[in-house]
Amino acid sequence: MRTVQVDLQDRSYPIYIGTGLLDQPELLRRHIPGNSALVVTNETVAPIYGTRLAAALDGLRTETVAIPDGEQFKNLETANLVYDALLANRMDRQTTIIALGGGVVGDLAGFVAATYQRGVHFIQVPTTLLALVDSSVGGKTAVNHPRGKNMIGAFHQPRCVLADVRTLESLPDREYRAGIAEVIKYGLIMDYGFLQWLERNMSALLAREPDAMVHAVEQSCMNKARVVAADERETGQRALLNLGHTFGHAIETATGYSEWLHGEAVAAGMCMAAHMSRELGWISDSALRRARALIAEAGLPVEPPAMTAEQFMALMSVDKKVEHGRIRLVLLQGLGNATVTADFPVEALETTLTAFTHQAA
Repeated sequence: MRTVQVDLQDRSYPIYIGTGLLDQPELLRRHIPGNSALVVTNETVAPIYGTRLAAALDGLRTETVAIPDGEQFKNLETANLVYDALLANRMDRQTTIIALGGGVVGDLAGFVAATYQRGVHFIQVPTTLLALVDSSVGGKTAVNHPRGKNMIGAFHQPRCVLADVRTLESLPDREYRAGIAEVIKYGLIMDYGFLQWLERNMSALLAREPDAMVHAVEQSCMNKARVVAADERETGQRALLNLGHTFGHAIETATGYSEWLHGEAVAAGMCMAAHMSRELGWISDSALRRARALIAEAGLPVEPPAMTAEQFMALMSVDKKVEHGRIRLVLLQGLGNATVTADFPVEALETTLTAFTHQAA
């Protein structure tokens, strides 16, 4: 087992990374201060891992809520199902909410934990690659609104993250590849050495070789932990983690959160961000080709669905990263070097949108 520490003073917590961690109950129990827990999972994950988690919680007063599976259910209506369970079972402020599942489960359960009785304890047990390397770490919680992704949320750090890489064995291939998009992101924005490792080892990662998966998860978590420790509430550096996300969130919203997986939308979005970076003269043609080739090798989309440039602009204008009416984007100044900026000529964005929407059409 490897441990990555997220250093946030009195809100610091460990990320445990390894295989078979679900079968080590002491890892969870040391982070549960009360005697009651509510497990939030989904209808797909519950039959696979629910019994093992229940065994780890033996002796506690435990209830489980299994929500429908899918990004389209990450909304206030589904959150109410969890609130109903908490209230019906008279769970108090010492209750610990445990998220067992992917990013949707973690985001929604964390939002409920942040808001139930003004905040209760929270633990992340991610079961998808995307959740292991990104959404389970850092305390961002949210639900979607029909007009925008993650527009209703709160910062609420977990007490620990239990990243059992063995859970990836049951992950469908499409979802596994979608998680690799977030892994690639860390290489592109801040870790050129890791990017080179991915270029050499993508085939091993796609084959789910345990050593490759553990290294990719550990390196991704280390990078994210470093950014979160420096900027917990995304006032500056943490926004770098959103490479491709403004474009990607527009794709997800336009397709109703049901056709494209989050990682797929981010992958296409990263290609768009890299293209725009090249248009600005910040990266070379060869750097753009390398970024696009790595994303393609992972089996991820390099172009968006059929959307108009006007659709993109309208949806991007309501993204959380808009400030004072200006769209802020994460762009590349080199491979392994990103920046957050709203200081770009709108013509460069229009050129990129036109290039990709013409391709999509």
